[in-house]
Amino acid sequence: MAANEDQAHIAVIGCGYVGLTTAASLANLGHSVIGVESSLERLESLQEGKVPFFEPELEELVNLGIEENHLAFTFDLKSAVSQAQFVFVCVPTPSQDDGSADLSVVRSVSEEMSDSLISGSIVILKSTVPIGTSVQVEEWIDRSDVEVASNPEFLQAGRAVAAFKNPDRIIIGANTLATREKVAELYSKVSAPVVCTDSRSAELIKYASNAYLASRITFVNNIAELCEKTGGEASTVLRGLGLDKRIGEAFLQPGPGWGGSCFPKDTRALISVAAEAGSDATLLNAVLESNETRFAQIAAVISESFIGHEEIQVAMLGLTFKAGTDDLRESPSLKVASLLLNSGVKIVGYDPHVTTTPLNGLEIVQSVEEAVKDSDALVVMTEWERFVDLDSEELIKLMAGKIIVDTRNILNSKTYVDAGFSVWQAGQGWKKPLK
Repeated sequence: MAANEDQAHIAVIGCGYVGLTTAASLANLGHSVIGVESSLERLESLQEGKVPFFEPELEELVNLGIEENHLAFTFDLKSAVSQAQFVFVCVPTPSQDDGSADLSVVRSVSEEMSDSLISGSIVILKSTVPIGTSVQVEEWIDRSDVEVASNPEFLQAGRAVAAFKNPDRIIIGANTLATREKVAELYSKVSAPVVCTDSRSAELIKYASNAYLASRITFVNNIAELCEKTGGEASTVLRGLGLDKRIGEAFLQPGPGWGGSCFPKDTRALISVAAEAGSDATLLNAVLESNETRFAQIAAVISESFIGHEEIQVAMLGLTFKAGTDDLRESPSLKVASLLLNSGVKIVGYDPHVTTTPLNGLEIVQSVEEAVKDSDALVVMTEWERFVDLDSEELIKLMAGKIIVDTRNILNSKTYVDAGFSVWQAGQGWKKPLK
């Protein structure tokens, strides 16, 4: 690979969503990066410049790195780390049955690469890990001449590349000032506040950030439900709330509940950490419970529209947990769909990035028109832009019923009410046509 004075030699272990974005983005900063991927099928795809999941801008960035000779991929972990000054660990840390993070893969790669690491190299934990994991990794590597640092990721599905280029902050945790400065230097071309601290604090910042955002969205949905039941206008209430500078306007949009690969997993993991430390996690437990309740509320809004009907078909638009990604992990759409399927409702789903069914009983079609044909209700679950301007007159012709449930508030309700639909929106409740 090409080299220059400012270029660091980096290995990134794990080329999933976090690892690949990290590898491609670091290469884009001018570093020499080699990504380590254990799946031969995925490795072959990456070597051809093909990203095996959907994330805007990422495939272009990967190909740019390959073309500029700054980015390569390998199956050989030991060889990769034997050439690297910095080793980013970006492997999965899924939830276990008790909610705690499973560190088995982190341990496996730590032990496997131990003998091959360069003396003086720094192992950097990018994976989301519990407090104290950096210390555990030091023990698993068992090398006094190798440092371990924490550098949690704050990527956002659907805008991961943009989030790397323009982050709100860069968090670096390490035992020594020298190690913190070396890791910080990797990001010298990124304009963002850099917070240097100890590894335990860095690890907790990641968990605390996601748990707080999950709590904030849950609170917003609680207020939205109150508005739905009392006649208040949630958008006005929440705007008034957000104008308070102590609160701010971000993450104040009501919806069907939160999901994805981070918020549920990290909130459960923080609860587990708190329990182990003997710390109070009452609020976080309530946040998880309330979010599950929100899924049930949305399912009830849909099903209660058809009390007394025997055969109901619902068109569900959007299956990913948010727009801009093909990630279905803990998607609110699938949570609501599961509840409806269990109650006997037939669901026909469409999502621009889902081609096969992720749920038994959920039929997947390839267009909005196929989904809504002969359906009794249309439910918008994901805020894909292509759902914003649906043709209300065409929907009337295709659908068997005139019910629209917009959980993301992306539709102009007046347009559909004027066309003859009854429209429910999060935080607003029902709007029905004049008889």
